[in-house]
Amino acid sequence: MIEEPGRVVALEEGAVWVETLRRSTCSACSANAGCGQGLMEKLGVGQKRGYVRALTDLQLAVGDGVVIGIREDLLVSSSLRVYLLPLLGLFAGAMLAQWLALAESFVILSSLGGFLAVWWLVRWHSRRSEADPALQPVVLRAELAVRAMPTESR
Repeated sequence: MIEEPGRVVALEEGAVWVETLRRSTCSACSANAGCGQGLMEKLGVGQKRGYVRALTDLQLAVGDGVVIGIREDLLVSSSLRVYLLPLLGLFAGAMLAQWLALAESFVILSSLGGFLAVWWLVRWHSRRSEADPALQPVVLRAELAVRAMPTESR
């Protein structure tokens, strides 16, 4: 389970909206000194707030700290679906036009058509399955605020 801490900003029936701080992994990368992304991270451009809807059965209030999570296999399969499949559609369209011995302009248009067709299928699948609770982030636990203990005077 991939976990991310956040803060509840809105409540819904059976779910909450959680505000998280988007962070990159540039600080752990050995090449961050010569990388443009690392420079942007140092300037604070990469630190933006993100809002995530997470399912929960806990009684939470706005402002509560929570830890949300998503399954690793779900993240990997979604990434492959969103990034790899349209790219494969692009290559398939180009290879089909090339196999049919079409002119270069038609190869380009065919590759774009393959990309858009697979992108549309991925989008259709995502919209069809967006209400599936097994595919959504969940609140794993609420984080308790650490309060200062009153000291006893003797």
